[in-house]
Amino acid sequence: MEQRDILDVIGVGIGPFNLGLAALLEKTECTYKCFEQKPTFDWHPGMLLEGTTLQVPFMADLVTMVDPASPYSFLNYLHEHERLYQFYFFERFHIPRHEYNHYCQWVANSLKGLQFSSEVKTITLHTEGDTYYEVTVQQGEADKTYYSRHVVMGVGTQPIIPKDFQRMYSDQLYHSAHYKMKREQTLQARSITVVGSGQSAAEIVYDLLQQQSERKYELSWYTRSKGFYPMEYSKLGLEHFSPDYTHYFYHLEQEKKEQALKNQALLYKGISFKTISDIYDLLYERTIGGQKTPIKIQALTELTNIERKEDSHVLTLYQYEQGIYEKAVSDMVIMATGYQNTIPSFLEGMKPYLQLADHGQLEIDEQYKVKTSVEGASLFIQNGEIHTHGVGAPDLGLGAYRNAAIINQIAGKEVYTLYKRNVFQQFGF
Repeated sequence: MEQRDILDVIGVGIGPFNLGLAALLEKTECTYKCFEQKPTFDWHPGMLLEGTTLQVPFMADLVTMVDPASPYSFLNYLHEHERLYQFYFFERFHIPRHEYNHYCQWVANSLKGLQFSSEVKTITLHTEGDTYYEVTVQQGEADKTYYSRHVVMGVGTQPIIPKDFQRMYSDQLYHSAHYKMKREQTLQARSITVVGSGQSAAEIVYDLLQQQSERKYELSWYTRSKGFYPMEYSKLGLEHFSPDYTHYFYHLEQEKKEQALKNQALLYKGISFKTISDIYDLLYERTIGGQKTPIKIQALTELTNIERKEDSHVLTLYQYEQGIYEKAVSDMVIMATGYQNTIPSFLEGMKPYLQLADHGQLEIDEQYKVKTSVEGASLFIQNGEIHTHGVGAPDLGLGAYRNAAIINQIAGKEVYTLYKRNVFQQFGF
């Protein structure tokens, strides 16, 4: 019989969460490999704009919240780059987004178990005798098969454009995720429209406002939301991004979970106070002496239709409180319409074993394990469990905690200590 080299764990995708998994696995004797189809680590490259920062403190790095002495901490990154004193005098908790990306690249370059330009095509289950996963990976022109007792999926979310407008996708109508790559072309337009009211939309609007005096384009900003509201950033509000709240949320009934998520949008979908302030201050300065407001900003307005006309777009906008439709023309349309989770195509071979909820999403246990009919081989998920674990699923500050919980299960012992009490408030009885 063929002797197979069976790893302890394979990570699919190398974003911050699986990168953190790999960094924390270095402290164990577990064997691992992580695969990523991109050629290098690059975190949201389309939104790495100058002046933008993380929306979480620097302690939400890959490892610190469970292993502050790790050589892969952000503070050690600063030490290795001779920047500790500069950061000390920088006096900010929220670091530049570009620096966070560079920090992650530094960690990625330090780990030997990562393989880029490697796309996972299929995952199937071997059940004859020992139970383990067979993972087929396309590397260059060839496919190679790897074997592992556990798999951790960290493939992230995908940019979403409303279904009615997907056919219109082009260099002139695109998702905010690609803004930086298309920025120079966008700045040459005569008119630009941004759709959405989250942080990405606001950062793009602020960047466009800064260039508008020189470029002379018309600028519009619409959202169907009730307003351009700030993200909840009070200290007790932030405690929702804690293991304690995750535990509380997990044990709610599904109907209660769905209702809670609807009411918590501003915990993770709003705009930072600073970005709102920067936009407002710039508008105030630009309108001194009776100058015309350089942008049209309107909430409560849904984009209902787009028609292509020569080298521009005709937008149909509906102000739903007034019940009024209006047409607008725009050369460029930037859709800051968010991201969504999908069940990856490489799980097709696992369908007979997966447990799905009524809404078609994966069933996930409290310890981040996808519920299956399989014994002895676990399938874990990163940032695909907001429907079961709540608003903390995509939050960088909970990434290390989730990885520690996963690693403790893979290692079969407590490698990382996880506290039972992390916040001041109680979420239930």
